[in-house]
Amino acid sequence: MNDQEIMENILLTTKGVCDLYMHGTIESSTENVHQVFDGALGNSLDMQDSIYKIMAAKGWYPAQQADTQQIAQVRQKFAQQ
Repeated sequence: MNDQEIMENILLTTKGVCDLYMHGTIESSTENVHQVFDGALGNSLDMQDSIYKIMAAKGWYPAQQADTQQIAQVRQKFAQQ
């Protein structure tokens, strides 16, 4: 495995952890449990953001800018609903 593949795996794992913590937060039945999951979710989201920024800086996670026309079409679609 090269560095890019390792970072992709770490990013995917971190996204999975975020998903689990989000569901834990949503489904928690007590305030204490909710706060613990919510804190863990926040930390995991920060970690995911850091990983993404490193990958983007290395050109391993390119992002496309949305076309102005595409944005207008999506806005119109959701405004009609």
